[in-house]
Amino acid sequence: MIIKRPKQKFRGYRDYIDDVPLELALIPHGTFTMGAPEDEEGTRDNERPQHDVTISSFLMGRYPVTQAQWKAIALHTDLKVNIDLEEDPSHFKKPYEGIDRWLRPVEQVNWYEAVEFCQRLSQLTGRDYQLPSEAQWEYACRAGTTTPFHFGDTITTDLANYNGASENYGSYGKGPKGEFREQTTPVGCFDVANAFGLSDMHGNVWEWCLDDWHNNYENAPNDGSAWMEFEPSYLAKNKQNNSNCVMRGGSWLDLPNYCRSAIRYDGDGRVVLSSDLGFRVVCVFGSG
Repeated sequence: MIIKRPKQKFRGYRDYIDDVPLELALIPHGTFTMGAPEDEEGTRDNERPQHDVTISSFLMGRYPVTQAQWKAIALHTDLKVNIDLEEDPSHFKKPYEGIDRWLRPVEQVNWYEAVEFCQRLSQLTGRDYQLPSEAQWEYACRAGTTTPFHFGDTITTDLANYNGASENYGSYGKGPKGEFREQTTPVGCFDVANAFGLSDMHGNVWEWCLDDWHNNYENAPNDGSAWMEFEPSYLAKNKQNNSNCVMRGGSWLDLPNYCRSAIRYDGDGRVVLSSDLGFRVVCVFGSG
């Protein structure tokens, strides 16, 4: 069994939403193989064909967007682009083991609301924030690895927040079963980061990506761009498209198989709200 606890590394920047910090890790340019091989445990056909993708440098939120960061932007009604944002939409509103509840990831926000958050953040900071493309998300999650998880061949509930207590499906590979916390955990509380300095990439909350859903990677772009029929700004303004789009990373509610680096889920359209669904932001490196 190969499993390790990576040391915390952080190379990036810190932005501020008023007085609320937003840490961004520098994701270097590179080429990686996207998707999972057929012999990976739990893999599905929609994770193939594997294909090489070349990614340009960008910045990515070190953690999923927190409840504090969300509220700070939601209160900026002066920056409204298309829609209002509820100040405190999350289901989980209590401290976790003595840790401030505002450090929990925001959840129960839909795709359009996540895009509105990014647009307001862009106006506030003068930098170009958006949701990650699916390719950017997987490249950032893997951080140079090819194993099912960025920390190795298996996963434990000491490393991530997921349902590890299922009698038949609570373990992955040769890993042990664990606990089921039944709630989100404050971001970064496991003190685990990948080689790019990102935390909570496996479990805690599913994360919205920009891309439309496609049933496989046939004809997928190889430049890291989002695979979409319409531009995000058009969709956000017109709200005419509730087609399924991509979610990544698994959540506190899911079994370990659904927390792999290659896992992708199509959800129930862009307007779905769930207590296990949030997002993180990216910023084009050098923009602004």
